Amino acid sequence: MPSIIHSAIIGLAVGDALGVPVEFEDRSKLATEPVIGVRGYGTYNQPPGTWSDDSSLTFCLADSLAKGYDLADIARKFVAWRKAEIWTPHGEVFDIGMTTHRAIGVLAEILSHGDLDALKELQWEADEYTNGNGALMRILPLYFSIHQLSLEEQFDRVWEVSALTHGHIRSALCCFYYLRFFHQIANKKTKEEAYHFTNNEFSSFLKQKDISYGEQQLFQRILSGNIAALPEEAIASDGYVMHSLEASLWCLLRHEDYPTTILAAINLGEDTDTTAAIVGGWAGALYGFSGIPSAWKKILVKYEEIMALCDRLTVE
Repeated sequence: MPSIIHSAIIGLAVGDALGVPVEFEDRSKLATEPVIGVRGYGTYNQPPGTWSDDSSLTFCLADSLAKGYDLADIARKFVAWRKAEIWTPHGEVFDIGMTTHRAIGVLAEILSHGDLDALKELQWEADEYTNGNGALMRILPLYFSIHQLSLEEQFDRVWEVSALTHGHIRSALCCFYYLRFFHQIANKKTKEEAYHFTNNEFSSFLKQKDISYGEQQLFQRILSGNIAALPEEAIASDGYVMHSLEASLWCLLRHEDYPTTILAAINLGEDTDTTAAIVGGWAGALYGFSGIPSAWKKILVKYEEIMALCDRLTVE
């Protein structure tokens, strides 16, 4: 019987794979030629069911966490992936963001010097121009490692893991919001209840942590409670972490099942694979394993290996 881990991680990977062929396509083009199911080739000339760096780094994180929390081991997994040694769909890395690429280069250097304490200092070395969605897209497996910790401890660990590639507090806060929303889904809340409870908890947390006014203001469209009421033209779907979080919430709250949620995310255009991966983790957990179309799951490259990874994370 697949667990919520299977539902969430497969949900993420399927969303990613469906979005890969049309990454960077304009919303207006997709409005006339919308994605309605599995495609292949397209942007990266990859066969159907091929996932991108979003899933690869998610799998790397899950693979490490299956043995327990070890920040250096997570970093090693990321470096091994960039060398195409682990968790690629076809033996090569075909899609990697510039910030992630540079950050993993730094990880490789830190690991080569053996100065592992430096991994915990990365969060203090980032500026606000490093707030792409590359940490948010892969943070999901961390939930299963930290959900029993206090909120303060959870946030500290989220920031550590986020900072391996995206060290700014804004990225960490987006990851934290994402996982706290996931917590509500995991506890059988409806998506509307999850949104309400997460907003209340997150608002209190921002004040408790004395997060700067400027950073707090960036979350106001979400924390207003009315993100779903915004028109499509008000929702951006590029690679900026705030936009990705908003777009994912918008898609989840406006649709009633896994397929329509994922297709809505993809048809927003631009960073199609990542928006679909982010919301896919939520939607997979919300609608369950059986809610993900069987044809979409079975075409997923290395499906059995991904399921076995989920089994290991579940056991641990």
